[in-house]
Amino acid sequence: MQNLSQLKALIQGIPLKIIITTHHKPDADALGSSLALFNYLKNYQQDITVIAPSDYPKFIFWMPGNNCVVNYEESESTKLKTAEQIVNADLIFCLDFSAYDRINAMGEMVSKSGARKVLIDHHLNPSIKAEFTLWDSKAAATCELIYDLIVSMGDRSKIDVNIGECIYAGIMTDTGSFRFPSTSKKVHLIIADLIDVGINNSKIHRLVYDNNTEERLRFLGYTLNKRLIVLNSYHTAYIVLSKDELGNFHSQTGDTEGLVNYALSIEGICMAAIIIEREDMVKLSFRSSGEFSVNEFAGKHFEGGGHKNAAGGKSSLSLHDTLEKFLNLLPLYQTKLNSEFTTPTVLIPC
Repeated sequence: MQNLSQLKALIQGIPLKIIITTHHKPDADALGSSLALFNYLKNYQQDITVIAPSDYPKFIFWMPGNNCVVNYEESESTKLKTAEQIVNADLIFCLDFSAYDRINAMGEMVSKSGARKVLIDHHLNPSIKAEFTLWDSKAAATCELIYDLIVSMGDRSKIDVNIGECIYAGIMTDTGSFRFPSTSKKVHLIIADLIDVGINNSKIHRLVYDNNTEERLRFLGYTLNKRLIVLNSYHTAYIVLSKDELGNFHSQTGDTEGLVNYALSIEGICMAAIIIEREDMVKLSFRSSGEFSVNEFAGKHFEGGGHKNAAGGKSSLSLHDTLEKFLNLLPLYQTKLNSEFTTPTVLIPC
């Protein structure tokens, strides 16, 4: 991190008004990194407020410190209070997002705040200019970078179970339970260290992945049975969901998370997409395997971005027109999509 010694002096010095925030609709890495940092900073008696730009899935409510998180969208009074806190902040941590538009209505307030900014993130092409930056696109998760920050501060001994559980959850989910290419030797060493601290890895996995409502499972069955389309000629699979379909299953925040991975798991699929109609726009999520960059695809065509193999985007078109746009783009990428399946099998003498 640049200016690490200066940040350390601030954190370990006189009490400051500190805000920690993360991206809209936080996932386990976003909330986990925020609460890991929150629990760490409490060691220095800082005045800390964790602000989420929106609500988030119930299956991450268990994280230590979740009761202290402020949902910006909860009420008009919450918005006013949050705006005042941002104006009066001394230090603002921006975690797991690389552009101010990822925190929606809070973006302009945070960007204009006179507070010093700290950017900690692993997404491509960051546009936030911060006084302190810990950015690494090769990091498996922002939680990995929070671990690095604490260790760099000389505070490895301050990582307790509460901090460790938050870090573990973020790394576990962002690596797809340690199966994505971002799962490095370093990641496993961090996890081993967290287990030594005393975290219960199987408990965390159960809390995140085995906490489904009956309606969510029926929604999953409907989605895979009725809304999954496979285009073998493009090595692409996609899912389209309307507002009405979400309403029919009383879909809650987090219910669509991970659905796109089912599409990518199909044999011979190189790119997967889920296209979801929301109240104010159409949201898209992309996944890919191999060298095909959905980050470039989302950035060029759907005002989005993220990682090479996992990205998101949005569209102001109707659901029907967004789907048409997506389908019309596929012929332009057919060669690249097909190239992922032209590598010959290596034969070894038996």
